[in-house]
Amino acid sequence: MHTSFKSLLLAAISIGFFHGAVARDIPQNLKTFYNNVKAAGTCKNILKGGLADTDDGPKTFSYCGDHLNDLGVIYIQGKNGQLAGMDIDCDGNQKTPASANDGRCGPSDDTQSTTAFEDTIISYNAGIKELNPYVHPYVVFGNDNEDHKSGFVSFNPQDYGVKPLSVMAVVCGNKLIYGIWGDTNGADGTRSLIGESSLSLATACFGTSMNGDNGHETADVLYVAFTGSKAVPGRSGAKWNAQSYAEFEASITALGDQLVQGL
Repeated sequence: MHTSFKSLLLAAISIGFFHGAVARDIPQNLKTFYNNVKAAGTCKNILKGGLADTDDGPKTFSYCGDHLNDLGVIYIQGKNGQLAGMDIDCDGNQKTPASANDGRCGPSDDTQSTTAFEDTIISYNAGIKELNPYVHPYVVFGNDNEDHKSGFVSFNPQDYGVKPLSVMAVVCGNKLIYGIWGDTNGADGTRSLIGESSLSLATACFGTSMNGDNGHETADVLYVAFTGSKAVPGRSGAKWNAQSYAEFEASITALGDQLVQGL
């Protein structure tokens, strides 16, 4: 079998796209936090339960507030030590910059051109009008059910102090990745879901096998959202018009390190 020129080109784009993205070791305090959450087995202060990790999975996952008061964080937790998997979100602007698009969002059959906080991004006047799933490592966090569909739940992290486009910490693939809260889950499919990120974040976690139709199924990913304005990079605290994942993630690293030090 001969490898096509297109396949080679896409591979080269993908390598170039993530060039400079260095796996970040998990600091000891975050390792301890991760292990303690798993050891707890289940959440005691459930802010919202009845969520599932997969379309046909049990509704045993929740947004957990066990450390909302002492550490100012919310995270996702299941039962028996489960955390969350990582489905792939390709919503947003996939076209600009064109150099970032390696085609891996193509298999997705559930893609929208907008994300949840488009108005805020536009208000920044920072060179973009929408997040790009190939560039911005955003986390899908919170659940919308505006139509009050039966069998679905609604949870807005803002009710507990998490701000739109704030920095989040994601422990995945035995490494730490910084992302932003950039989208929310809709009332689609058969149940309310948790555990989803942009393609760029998933690739940083688990490599280029991730695509619009292939995520990480094991519920071992910890998503940590930080409350308060201290977690918001704002217009000037992140390079919103970055040309690559590595360039954007580097721009929020200092803030991410500061937030994680508080755990």
